[in-house]
Amino acid sequence: MALKILLLSDSHGFIDEKIINYCKEADEVWHAGDIGSVEVTDRIKEVSFLRAVYGNIDDKDIRSEFPLDNKFMAENVGVWITHIGGYPYRYNSRIKQSLSLRPPKLFISGHSHILKVQYDKKLKLLHMNPGAMGNHGFHKVKTMLRFEIDKTDIRKLEIIEMKR
Repeated sequence: MALKILLLSDSHGFIDEKIINYCKEADEVWHAGDIGSVEVTDRIKEVSFLRAVYGNIDDKDIRSEFPLDNKFMAENVGVWITHIGGYPYRYNSRIKQSLSLRPPKLFISGHSHILKVQYDKKLKLLHMNPGAMGNHGFHKVKTMLRFEIDKTDIRKLEIIEMKR
């Protein structure tokens, strides 16, 4: 059976019942930073398993609970989540060397508030940025990504959009 993932980022302290309902449908929720308050992650943990990283706006409480980088295996897919990661061919200087030495199959970042899914042919990895699901920032539409991991396959990728 495939692992159902809900991927979000840049909540900036915002969570509502619509988002929680999507969390309830997921086996795991992954948050790519700028959480904004522990109430967001506490609420998610009530309904699903959570993996998260802290972002540049997150305080000491969030930073003490979540790492800067989260590297793990989901099924047979290597995953690396960080908040400020850049994009294929323009990765952040902090991670560029490590990423090229040992690329995961799935690299996830947030920060930009711009939803983007792009395959990196050089490193043979899939990059995902779910955009932003909070109310803070310049984005006009709140976005999240939903997908499944089945053994080594990343499939059924879906964009979830909500009005601000």
